[in-house]
Amino acid sequence: MAAEPRRTRAARHAAEQALVRVVHHYGSTPEFVLLGGLVPELLCANSGMVHAGTVDVDVQVDLEIAAGAVNMVRLEQALANAEFEVDPQRVWRWQTETDGRKAMVKFELLADLVDHQGGAIVTFVECESLGAVNLRGTGFASRDAAPMSIRSRIGGVIYDVEVNVTGLAGFLMAKTAAAYGRRKPKDWYDIAFVLLHNDLGGPDQAAVVTRDRFGPELVGGTQTAFDDLLANFATPDAQGPSAFASQMLIDHPGEDESQLRADAVLAVRTLHAGLFGDTPVRRD
Repeated sequence: MAAEPRRTRAARHAAEQALVRVVHHYGSTPEFVLLGGLVPELLCANSGMVHAGTVDVDVQVDLEIAAGAVNMVRLEQALANAEFEVDPQRVWRWQTETDGRKAMVKFELLADLVDHQGGAIVTFVECESLGAVNLRGTGFASRDAAPMSIRSRIGGVIYDVEVNVTGLAGFLMAKTAAAYGRRKPKDWYDIAFVLLHNDLGGPDQAAVVTRDRFGPELVGGTQTAFDDLLANFATPDAQGPSAFASQMLIDHPGEDESQLRADAVLAVRTLHAGLFGDTPVRRD
């Protein structure tokens, strides 16, 4: 398995520029919803803590699909005009080299369609190459989204675009599903970061908004995913706290590792308790 590309501020900047280019060429606010590694910094804008960012632009396209074929053709053309090229092996992944740094940015289209199997490739016959991968859980992002203005300087020109961005509840539901399915350290890091530093005030408020928005759906496979998240943050030495502390020490080398690990454990316990009514283990 290939190593994950390193998350850096330069990579995040390149990914954000690429997103802005695509939206600019789209010509208006797209129906797709931004989720993934660009979102934590937007949800934690007032925290003062630096998020590691991402090298990818992940978008959930259920609403784009529902709007019809014209929208999908429009999105494909916007990607092409923004100098993205399709990965021949993955029609849901488009990529580009940016900003003269040869930084590869991937633009990935994710769907959550009930009439397609999980992991299936969704193709659009009206398009030349565009497709999406059907990933269970990503649909939560499209059901909790709001428009947000994003600004980026490209080639000396400042562009302001409006993008639909998943909210805190949608992000946590979608990310927890992703973490359960693929078990990548970056997902555990993102979840812990957002729980601790979100602009609503921390894990308690994160639980409140998630329960208020998706309470009836916190059963079955969804609860299993959150139970798995809790298990991966069971102790400071578990995989979740380890992933969180490792990345935080790269971006904030002055932080105390043991405190970072303990904070991550308590954040996930607090979230789980708020969602399912169990009693979190308190830290003295």
